[in-house]
Amino acid sequence: MNSKICALIPAAGKGSRMVNSVKKPYLKLAQKPILAHTLQRFEENTAVDAIFVIVDKDDFSDCRTNVLEPHTFTKVKELIAGGETRQMSVYNGVRALSEDVDFVVVHDGVRPFVNDQTIFDCLAAADAYGAAVAAVPVKDTIKIADENAFIVETPVRERLWAVQTPQVFRKSLLEEAHQKAHAQQLTATDDAALVEQLGFPVKLVMGSYENLKITTPEDLRVAEVRLSDPTHP
Repeated sequence: MNSKICALIPAAGKGSRMVNSVKKPYLKLAQKPILAHTLQRFEENTAVDAIFVIVDKDDFSDCRTNVLEPHTFTKVKELIAGGETRQMSVYNGVRALSEDVDFVVVHDGVRPFVNDQTIFDCLAAADAYGAAVAAVPVKDTIKIADENAFIVETPVRERLWAVQTPQVFRKSLLEEAHQKAHAQQLTATDDAALVEQLGFPVKLVMGSYENLKITTPEDLRVAEVRLSDPTHP
């Protein structure tokens, strides 16, 4: 791809499910903050030109001191203040990008095991279709329940995918989706859903079951075991 590609790394969440006084991105994983592991993946990816990290404004100093300064991240260009929600944080990030950016890669700051192939595959699909997200087929049978926890429907498992990040979009498309959502006060759990609300198709790209999002203490323990394996990339 002969395009300018920027990565937005939202890491401004409070992390209430972790039950820890330290926010998730700054928790240590193999003696290094989770966020630093994630940034390293994009620092080393040859397609990504620049990285913008979105954190709570009150955490700017901690992020610089504990994540950026101890490591050599030449592609990290700026810290961007997060919003009240992840959606607002990404919107702040999109608005901070220069006009010459062609594609935006949005990736969770606490998803440190993303591999190069997934990033490249999502970029290729976004180049072809305008919007692409990493996802994996659901392994479990999924039930839809009512408000009283009684099953009301069992979707066909073969058509269900668990969506991950990275999510890659043409910048103009992602910008339009966020502007519409902001103007109409629409909310969604990920950026792909905002693009879907424009009526624009989003391509699913095979991700990896190893592309873990560290959300709970159990996730952190799994990540520690994975990193302790010398054969793990």
